[in-house]
Amino acid sequence: MANKRTIKRNVTAICGELFAECVAQSLYDKSIDPQNVETLIHTIIKLQNDYVRRISHVEPGIPAKKYFSILTENFSNDVNEIVDQINNLH
Repeated sequence: MANKRTIKRNVTAICGELFAECVAQSLYDKSIDPQNVETLIHTIIKLQNDYVRRISHVEPGIPAKKYFSILTENFSNDVNEIVDQINNLH
């Protein structure tokens, strides 16, 4: 298991890439509704803040290895949902 600092950096990097992709889509395709882009950007920021906080404070009663395994799986699912939303902005 990687240390918390590495996991936080990975979460921040992935969310940064999602943010950049969302902005790029909005700049390249002028037919996209700006309100949808803004909502999606807020969702990405909330996702990053939520997972960084959850990494910092492990829930009591759950072994750390299992907690981070579940956290990683949930983050992956959330990222996949956002990628689908970015692809459906057209």
